[in-house]
Amino acid sequence: MKNKAGVRGLNPQADLLIIACCLLLAIFFLPACLSYAEEERAVGEDVVVITSQTLIADDIAKTILFKGSVVAKKRDMTLFADRMLVHYSEEEGERNIQRIDAEGNVRLTEEGRVVTSKFATYLMEPEEKIIFTGEPRASDGRSVVTGTKMISFVNEGRYLVENGKVVFKNNE
Repeated sequence: MKNKAGVRGLNPQADLLIIACCLLLAIFFLPACLSYAEEERAVGEDVVVITSQTLIADDIAKTILFKGSVVAKKRDMTLFADRMLVHYSEEEGERNIQRIDAEGNVRLTEEGRVVTSKFATYLMEPEEKIIFTGEPRASDGRSVVTGTKMISFVNEGRYLVENGKVVFKNNE
């Protein structure tokens, strides 16, 4: 049957079927979407969100291996790598990250600073710090710092560089 515009319309049963399918999709996928939204909001808090192409969890060793385009976000800091091995402890059913070992094309971005290296170890305790090795290089747009080892004290906003070299760019 054609309507005034000459377009064939669906029958009422097909319309009800489409509406029912849409409602089922909304019921099943809405919680997942809300969960993802909560996860994204939690990034602003003291939460680490890690994404990758694959992950392998080992409950006995208490590790999770992330491989392929790995991105770890915490507050306004983002750590990228080809591979990350997360070591965690488990207390009362809750997992707490103890250490993250990153390797391959490591890059940390935070507040206009970029640090690159071949390897990085993110230690959560006793003080939160990231140790960069393998030709670490830090840049903030005004200067470039290189060395053999670079330690970022996350909550203090300071760095310790071994065998460091700084190049200052002149502002013209």
